[in-house]
Amino acid sequence: MSDATLQQDLPAYRVERSSVHGNGVFAQRDIAPGERIVEYAGREITWDEAQVRAEEQGGPHNHTFFFSLANGNVIDGGDHGNEARFINHSCEPNCEAIEEEDGRIFIYALHDIKRDEELSYSYPLIYEGRHTPAIKRAFACRCGAPNCTGTMLAPKPRKRKPRPAPASLVDSVPAAAVVQSPQPVAAG
Repeated sequence: MSDATLQQDLPAYRVERSSVHGNGVFAQRDIAPGERIVEYAGREITWDEAQVRAEEQGGPHNHTFFFSLANGNVIDGGDHGNEARFINHSCEPNCEAIEEEDGRIFIYALHDIKRDEELSYSYPLIYEGRHTPAIKRAFACRCGAPNCTGTMLAPKPRKRKPRPAPASLVDSVPAAAVVQSPQPVAAG
C-alpha cells in the first residue's frame, strides 16, 4: 500500500491537549480543502433549555458547547456530543462550520491542513449578559493569530441614537411626499 492510501485510511483527526485552550482537535493526517472532517454532534434543544442548562452548571462557560441552528434551536455538544466540541476558536480559522439543509452541522476544511495542525473555526459566542471584565477574561481568545480580536465574544449590538441631519442637508432635501391609500369600501 502506498503512503497516500495508508494516510486516507487514518481518521482525519484526534483530540489532545491544546496550547490554545484545554483540549483541541488536531489533524491525524493531511486534510484537503473542502473535505468534510466531522459532524458537530449533540442533542438538539431549545434556546430556553440551553439557558437553563447554563444556569444549572453555574454560568455561561459551557456555552462553548452550544451551537446555534437556523431554526432557533441549539445543539448541545456536551449532551451526546462527539470530539467536534473540542475544536477551538480562531480569528484565522482553517475550518468552517456549515449547517446542512437537514439541520446537521459539519466541519469542513477551508484550505490544506497539514498533519498535526490544530483544527479551528471562528465562532463568536453570544453572551446576553453584561460583558464585564470577568466575562471578557473568561472568554478571552488565545488563538495567537496576527488579527486576533482578543475575545471569543460576539460584539453586542449597539443601540445608536438617531443623529439630526446637518442643517445644510435639511434645507436642500425636499419634504417627503404624502401618499394616500384608497379607503376600503364597506360591503353592503
